[in-house]
Parts: sequence; structure tokens; C-alpha cells
Amino acid sequence: MKHLTINGERKAVPPFPHHKEYVYRCYQFFKAKNLYSFLTIPGHYKFVREIWMQKKHKVAIPRDLLIDPTSDCNLKCKGCWAADYEKHSNITYEKLDSIFTEAAELGVMDILMPGGEPLMRKDDIVALAAKHQNLTFSMFTNATLVDEAFADKLVELGNLNLFISIEGYREDTDFRRGKGTYDKVIKAMDLLKARDIGFGFSVCYHSKNYKVICSDEFIGFMREKGAWFAWLFNYLPIGSDADTSLCCTAEQRAYVMKKTDEYYKKHDFLLIDFANSGHKSIGCVAAGNDFLHINANGDVEPCAFCHYSDTNINDKTFLEALNSPFLKTFRNKKPFSQNFLTPCPMMDLPEEIVKLTSDKSVISTHLANPESGEELAQKTRHLAKNWQPVAEKIYEGLPKAEKRRFGILNWLLHAGDKYKYR
Repeated sequence: MKHLTINGERKAVPPFPHHKEYVYRCYQFFKAKNLYSFLTIPGHYKFVREIWMQKKHKVAIPRDLLIDPTSDCNLKCKGCWAADYEKHSNITYEKLDSIFTEAAELGVMDILMPGGEPLMRKDDIVALAAKHQNLTFSMFTNATLVDEAFADKLVELGNLNLFISIEGYREDTDFRRGKGTYDKVIKAMDLLKARDIGFGFSVCYHSKNYKVICSDEFIGFMREKGAWFAWLFNYLPIGSDADTSLCCTAEQRAYVMKKTDEYYKKHDFLLIDFANSGHKSIGCVAAGNDFLHINANGDVEPCAFCHYSDTNINDKTFLEALNSPFLKTFRNKKPFSQNFLTPCPMMDLPEEIVKLTSDKSVISTHLANPESGEELAQKTRHLAKNWQPVAEKIYEGLPKAEKRRFGILNWLLHAGDKYKYR
């Protein structure tokens, strides 16, 4: 039995598939310092099979599949990109079942469900997790629909977990998510902690809350509430009506990176800062190299933030969708930068998203507020320009040992992609 020390307490980690085992693998990945420690991460025993499956099918197969079961939500958060998707879009139970069956056969290990609010389809998700016990499932949720009965069901299933969205304390959370949301979130966390469920918390940080969410006090409070780790997402102005005033400046982004890195090293509490972890994941992980996203309309997208597609899962198999020309072009362009602190073609290198979406077959999947790659780039060019010198300075200051680690993992994850048929 594997173990993790979480919030000062040694916790047993059941074998895959189990939601705690997923958390364990996340910790091990971000700790990996050499080839041996990387290859001994749980799940990498499937490394040979993974290479074989990708050679056999001549396509990259993601380890993590992000899929929105619904675009519906019981909240309307300020600046939420999910609000730009067409409402009442749902992938049918039968189609989800088919996708999960095929994905598992191809080697996908983990299903992550954003939204919309996935708990709007609570019964279907519970049934699917119970049926597909060879996969782990996690939901990014506002947690307002979590009750005692559902928390008990999570314990019973074992392979289903929650990443709970929160924006800081009551004032910041209710500012974006509506009055009373914070209290419901805290109540849900208490229900999960009482049952020893290894949940995570998820934060969208922006110009108004960035200092709060990476403070020692707030992260410590989340640990007290029972969180095992955290996802931090930098606000992106996605959608034609996005509020650009919420975008972080380069200095604000660097501040979050510094504070979260310091906290992780001091307390061994994992904080995955999505915008600033490119040097740890060795660049962009989208388009099938580790991550892939399918929205509730069935559009197959490189990642949950890149809302462009040329393929819809409703008229294709999962394997056929992975062979999308857009995804192949996206993969062949990677890495977009040799500085892995500037890995993103939307946020850090916006000219790349303009090129990637120039093909007429690639459409915007923002059905309510569509925007071209050029229109998105117009909002992010100044962010990228200001971040470039800051990122270069940070990268140059990284310890040599860390850079050696990046070199080893780069070979494994990207130079080795000749085996993944990018």
C-alpha cells in the first residue's frame, strides 16, 4: 500500500483505479527529478503498452480526458468561459459510455469533468463511474449540489472525486459566484473531510483575488478544510464578451508562481498552477499529448481553454476524433517555445493560435459568443509581450538540477513523441 503525507497525516493510498491514487500520481509527477523517479510513477508501468498502442494506432493517446457532460449550470459566475457555450448541450449517457469504454481500451487512465456544472447530471455520472471501475473520475464542481447522500456515494464508489471551485474567502467567492455560494462550498468540504475523501480545491485567479488565493493563510485554511491538493487557473479572456480587466499582469502572474512554489517546498502541499507549470510538464500538454477536451456539444478541443475544433465526437469514434487534422497540426507545432514558462499558444504566444486556427475547417466552439483566433490574440498580445521578459528572467534563475530534470523529461514526453505519432 502506497502512502501520502497530507496535512501532516500519513494517509493510505489504494491502488489504481482510485481517486486517491490519482492525487498520488500528481504528487509523484511534480516531484520527479530523474529518469528513474519518472518511470516509477504509478501508471508508468504501462509505459511500454502506451508506446505500443500509439504505434499501433499511429496517433497520440491522452492519459487524461477532459469531457463536459453538460453545459448547464446552476450558477452564473463572472468571467466563466463555460457561460459562453450553448446552454442545454449534453452528451448522452450512451455516448459517454461508449467514449469511456473506447478510451480505457486505448490506455486513457483518468476522466476529468469540467462543465457547465457536472453535478447537474449527478445520477448519470455515478452510474458511469460504477460501470467503468477501470478508470478514475473527477469533477470540477461548484459543490453547491453536494449533500450527505452524494458524499456517501463517493465513499462507496472509490473512483469518483471532486475538485471544488472557490475564489478565496466569502467576499471573493461570492463576488464571482453569487451570494451564499461560499457557505455552501465550505459545507461540502466539511462533508468530504468527515469521510476522508481526498478532494482538491480549484481556483481561478485574476487581478482582484490573486494575492488572497496564494497566501499562506488561505492555502492553510483549505488544508484545514481537508483539501489534498489544488488546481490554480489563470483567468483567460476567452469569448468575445470576456472581461479583460480581470487578466493578471505579468507581475501578478509571477507573484502567484513565486508564492505557490514557496508554499509547496515548505509544506509539501501540491499546487498545480496551470499557467506557470509548463516547465514542470515540459510545455503544452494539449491536443492529445497527455490532455484532450470534449465539450458538451461534442466538439473535440485541444484543451479546456482552447475553444476551437474541426471534429465532433457525436459522429465519430474516439479514435477517429484523435486523428483530427487540427489536433495533428497542433501536436506537430509543439513545443511552441523552448522556454517552458511560455508554453501556451493562446496566452504566451498568441501568433501561434492565429496560425493554428487559420484553416477554414477550424471553427470557434463559443456558440453564444464566437471569436476567431485573431480576435482572441488581440486581447492577449500585450499580456504575452509583458510576460516574455519576466519568464526569461525566472527561467534563467532556475537551479541547474531543475533544468537537468526538464531535459530528461523533455526527451521522454516530447522528443519521444516520435513514438506517439504527433
